[in-house]
Amino acid sequence: MIRYDVIGLAETRRRHPFNDVYDTGEELFLGTCDNRGVGGDGVLVNTSLSMNIDSFEQLTTRIRRLRLKRCGSTPALTIFAIYAPISNYDEEEVQAFYMDLERFYREDHAFFKVIIGDLNAKIGPRRSSEERHIVTHGLKRNEQGERFSEFIMATKTIHGNSQFQKPHRQRWTWKSPNGEHHNEIDHIIVNRKLV
Repeated sequence: MIRYDVIGLAETRRRHPFNDVYDTGEELFLGTCDNRGVGGDGVLVNTSLSMNIDSFEQLTTRIRRLRLKRCGSTPALTIFAIYAPISNYDEEEVQAFYMDLERFYREDHAFFKVIIGDLNAKIGPRRSSEERHIVTHGLKRNEQGERFSEFIMATKTIHGNSQFQKPHRQRWTWKSPNGEHHNEIDHIIVNRKLV
């Protein structure tokens, strides 16, 4: 059994939005993909948090926002579920994605903000002292990782994946269909340390 609060889902490829509450109390939200049948994402919310759901919005075909209400002493929380364009997309589309994400992120005033999803980016370890929100526990970096690192620095967020030291063989979040390649392309970004 998987223990979770919220699971981000990517590449759901739904043509129509979907929302369902299961007998267990878990709630599923799925957004739509683009007109090419690419992308789509959503979230699965555990029963323990489902009563705190304020809203779920599709901001673009690649960005969703789940807002959770304040509950007692726990401040409000916004979770952005995202699915970034892959590296062979036009630079303009990649740039537009990051501009949209940064705008939505900055416009949201929740105490805690979390970004989860498939960024198709390999962030790697910190490369310079300016990348203080990225720790040294990443694998390697690609071009998409450079753009992602710029986003982290611009928003002064913290790259959650790199905060924990793990063996390289346990850091991957994606495996190729033939099982030969493993990459860490799914990420968690937070606006402040949650501990």
